[in-house]
Amino acid sequence: MSFKKIFAALDDSELGHRVFTQALELALSDRAEVMLFNCVTVNSLGETAVPIPVDLGMNVELMDQAYQAQRLRLEREVKHASGLLKNYCDAAANKGLQVEFDCKMEGDPGHCICESAENWGADLIVLGRRGRTGFTEAFLGSVSNYVVHHASCSVLVIQEVKIEK
Repeated sequence: MSFKKIFAALDDSELGHRVFTQALELALSDRAEVMLFNCVTVNSLGETAVPIPVDLGMNVELMDQAYQAQRLRLEREVKHASGLLKNYCDAAANKGLQVEFDCKMEGDPGHCICESAENWGADLIVLGRRGRTGFTEAFLGSVSNYVVHHASCSVLVIQEVKIEK
């Protein structure tokens, strides 16, 4: 099977680097176009708001500070993700591939990946899987599971390598 448009969903992790490497290998063998993609979510930023003591009520100034802090963190994360994608994009272009990148701010990364890949016309999505199972997967969700079940094209899932202690 040969692919013409490979959509790689990346983050700044060792697993993200493995996803990039696999997508690059496939693209080189098939002479495919590549889209490198990252979805920045507020949830990926950890704690984003300034704690507001309950006894203070709805203080407008504190709410504004919380909003501004969240906005600044989100802007930094988008800038970081765009820089990461640009570096990967340059590495792929140096191999002679037609490559582009996109970074979006969305609520649900699984939905964002599926929608963006479909809009781009991808025939393969490559993404990583962190290996969550059971309660952790049910509580936190699984982006890879969502994409496998909702994508309009083939999906290649790269498993995170577990290092035993």
